[in-house]
Amino acid sequence: MKLNEIQDLIKFVAKSGVSEVEVETKDIKIIIKTPAGKGKEQTIVQQIAQPMMQTMAAPVVQQPVVEAKAPEVKPPAPSEDAKYVTIKSPMIGTFYRAPGADKPPFINVGDEITPGKTVCIIEAMKLFNEIESDIKGKIVKVLVNDATPVEYDQPLFLVDPS
Repeated sequence: MKLNEIQDLIKFVAKSGVSEVEVETKDIKIIIKTPAGKGKEQTIVQQIAQPMMQTMAAPVVQQPVVEAKAPEVKPPAPSEDAKYVTIKSPMIGTFYRAPGADKPPFINVGDEITPGKTVCIIEAMKLFNEIESDIKGKIVKVLVNDATPVEYDQPLFLVDPS
């Protein structure tokens, strides 16, 4: 299993609200545990050593146990954008600004938004999820191009709160 697949699994478990997930293949065993409330995930990745016949020519090599943690997200350096609130992606998927190719975007730069207003759609596994604003303000910047993939917690819009 590749590192990016493990990271995607961690993000999915954090989003889903499941308290524990265990995945085991012939080479690796992953256990992801989250506390009952919202918090940091604890991820344990173990390499499973393959049993080998011990002979004079081939010594047994013990595979190390590897512990992986979710990557730390560093806050952006303070800038002129620091006064703005960021609307972030709640999931992994494909970002769409409009409900259809021939339809106008949900919001544009300069539009006023209120809590509950749909700002975009994120397609995840053939499901189209409307993403709603949880703040009131004015759209200052759209940070993602239409029809591009987005990651969990990726900034989508900058909003000037009012």
